[in-house]
Amino acid sequence: MAKKIVMKVAMSCQKCKTKALQVAATAEGVNFVGLEGDQKDKVVVIGDGVDAVALAKNLRKKVGGTEIVTVADVKSS
Repeated sequence: MAKKIVMKVAMSCQKCKTKALQVAATAEGVNFVGLEGDQKDKVVVIGDGVDAVALAKNLRKKVGGTEIVTVADVKSS
């Protein structure tokens, strides 16, 4: 079942946003990556079998402070 993971990532510049999206897109099982929120500081990842904790650790290592906001199942249409 696909999961929707929303993570708050410390992104202060456009380069940081690009890097965060690239890191998230290369994770295994990811189908969609995008930005959410008023200040565009939240990364949304949708995919099958995505490990939220491993993804958060990878983002912390390569971009900066990251925290998992929500993890929810996505209803298939």
